[in-house]
Amino acid sequence: MEAILEIILQFLGEIVLQIVIECLSEFGLHALAEASEKPRNAFVSVLLYAIFGTIAGGLSLLILPHPFITNLALREANVLITPVIAGAVMMLVGRWRDKRGEERFGIDRFGYAFVFAFAMALIRFNWAS
Repeated sequence: MEAILEIILQFLGEIVLQIVIECLSEFGLHALAEASEKPRNAFVSVLLYAIFGTIAGGLSLLILPHPFITNLALREANVLITPVIAGAVMMLVGRWRDKRGEERFGIDRFGYAFVFAFAMALIRFNWAS
């Protein structure tokens, strides 16, 4: 029972880290988007979110250099599970913004949020010690 609780807490740590960083990134991206209202090409947007996720992953290693999940198989699973959950949460944030009449930006959509979180998860997977 303790092992299952430990695994759940490890995943929650990674999930919370990803969601917090994505939310902070969202605030910054909303500020940048307000300054430039020109629509972007979807390919360029995906590339930019991957770059931002890579940067966020690198910065997260400066703050939290050790992975929350220690088991290699679970860390590998985390590379896909956490981005899916983070993408779903950011999609819900986007829907919430729609209901409030606020503008939705790229990271408020599942695909872009997934790309951001996946890039961040890959960096943490490869370089967290």
